[in-house]
Amino acid sequence: MISSKFIQTKETVTLSKVHKSSSIKDEVQEDIAEETPIALIYNGISHVVMMGSPSDLEDFAVGFSVTEGVVNDLSDIYSIEINRKDDGIELNIKISSECFARLKEVRRNLTGRTGCGLCGAESLSQAMRIPEVSISNPQFYSKHILKALKNFSNNQKLQKKTGATHASAVFTAKGEIKIIREDVGRHIALDKLIGASLKAKISESDFVITSSRASYEMVQKIAYFNLKLLVAISAPTGLAIRMAESLGITLIGFAREARYTIYSHNQRIIE
Repeated sequence: MISSKFIQTKETVTLSKVHKSSSIKDEVQEDIAEETPIALIYNGISHVVMMGSPSDLEDFAVGFSVTEGVVNDLSDIYSIEINRKDDGIELNIKISSECFARLKEVRRNLTGRTGCGLCGAESLSQAMRIPEVSISNPQFYSKHILKALKNFSNNQKLQKKTGATHASAVFTAKGEIKIIREDVGRHIALDKLIGASLKAKISESDFVITSSRASYEMVQKIAYFNLKLLVAISAPTGLAIRMAESLGITLIGFAREARYTIYSHNQRIIE
């Protein structure tokens, strides 16, 4: 077990004895992104441990519970208690008896690494579950997507301090930021965003930007929003493109402040 002196419960730690190669004899201060073990415990039974940033933990508990199929919706979560321990953080989540009975049938017991996506799925059908999506066809202006990309970069406060975190954010159709969440894990950042968004008013004309590559499970997760546009700063995978195509989601990759590549449902983008 990691010694408790190494466990931090703040999102950053400041090191005062850092040596830069340009001036190796001088000591400077630098903000470092923290990661800590976060245990999700449902009705007293430990379910999974993830490595993530120790912030916005209630949002993470909600987003993970919904997108991983532990609960059907927000109403199945009765309470969330955050307990900070010497060796990490426990999220004690009380859920409905129906959901808990279903959860016990799905045996998962692992420690997730930073950025874990499958989180211990036992079968292919569990890993590749397809959420139900609504039939809608919003359109998006290219100029508003580019505006959102600029706003996205400017609002990543933890990344600016540490250079070590991912972010996911919801934007309006006009490129205005609504909610942003950051974490050392890209999937946890998205789960936190989903958790926060489930408690807010999200329109089907809104869209999501993620700082990472677009893997299939990120497409899978935003489908729970019933949103139709996912913008990734990096590349998509082939499976992510196929899933976006089948779910009616427009998938954009390699997004920069002046350009991007559209991989599915390009008819939604207006130049």
